[in-house]
Amino acid sequence: MSAPVIVTGAAGFIGMHLAQALLGRGEQVVGLDNLNDYYDPALKQARLAQLQGHPGFAFERVDITDREAFPALLARLRPARIVHLAAQVGVRCSMTHPHAYIDANLSGFLNVLEGARYLQREGAFTHLVYASSSSVYGANSKTPFSVEDRVDAPVSLYAASKRANELMALVYARQFGVAATGLRFFTVYGPWGRPDMAAFKLTRAILAGEPIDVYNHGQLQRDFTYIDDAVAGMLAVLDRPAAAVEGVPHALYNIGNHQPEPLLRFIEVLAQTLGRAPRMNLLPMQPGDVLTTYVDTTPLQRDFGWRATTTIDQGLPRFVAWYRRHYGI
Repeated sequence: MSAPVIVTGAAGFIGMHLAQALLGRGEQVVGLDNLNDYYDPALKQARLAQLQGHPGFAFERVDITDREAFPALLARLRPARIVHLAAQVGVRCSMTHPHAYIDANLSGFLNVLEGARYLQREGAFTHLVYASSSSVYGANSKTPFSVEDRVDAPVSLYAASKRANELMALVYARQFGVAATGLRFFTVYGPWGRPDMAAFKLTRAILAGEPIDVYNHGQLQRDFTYIDDAVAGMLAVLDRPAAAVEGVPHALYNIGNHQPEPLLRFIEVLAQTLGRAPRMNLLPMQPGDVLTTYVDTTPLQRDFGWRATTTIDQGLPRFVAWYRRHYGI
């Protein structure tokens, strides 16, 4: 049996879709998750149900912050590759629950890096792919956002924790030769998405006839990325460990649609798909938010031939169809 691919956060939105894609091409996958209650654990269990029963999939309930159980699991499984997606997510929540972000995103990521270092020393490891975030660009006013831009002005603790992950991975690549690639995701959406993300929150509220909160009076733009496009990019990167540049095997890439959409147009397309007129509660800008996210994906296109192909006019109806089916609406 070939060495498995470890996917942390496998019960999460992106993790489930990635695990499905890996299984679809014949990989052995071990999914890890602690199934916490940041949002409804029933949704996480339902995602897992999409994976369980596949002969190539195994699930381990473990917390990456557990300094005994997590390293022991890695030593037993001896994966050749790890895709690290487990994290405490959410910009606004990081303002009220900061310790959760330090525990999961810093201490937990350190355990992942130490595990990769151990596996490499044992000759069993080739590549760590980890999730960063578009939030690292913070107050950057230059668009489109490029991986060459300075990212030293975060506007939330969540963003700071993700930038710290990039620096931690760089250190492990430089000092220990751990090949690692970080992916800065831009507002990923689609079927099985997170309840705290825009597509899910807006759909639930519009169908319930509730007013929707629209921040900065709708004057926001986001680079919405459909889940299938994001997964295709992740697979391409996973298959090619970061090449050593000046002896350091670490790389960063943006994954996004390269097409910033006005929030009001996103709401319009969603409302048309739902066949409902939304009631909007126009609010001021929220702390930790940014006006625009707009991604430069040229390096990913150049190195892997990848580019996003799904527009919101295509992706949002697919999300709505899943939502109606899943919740029986």
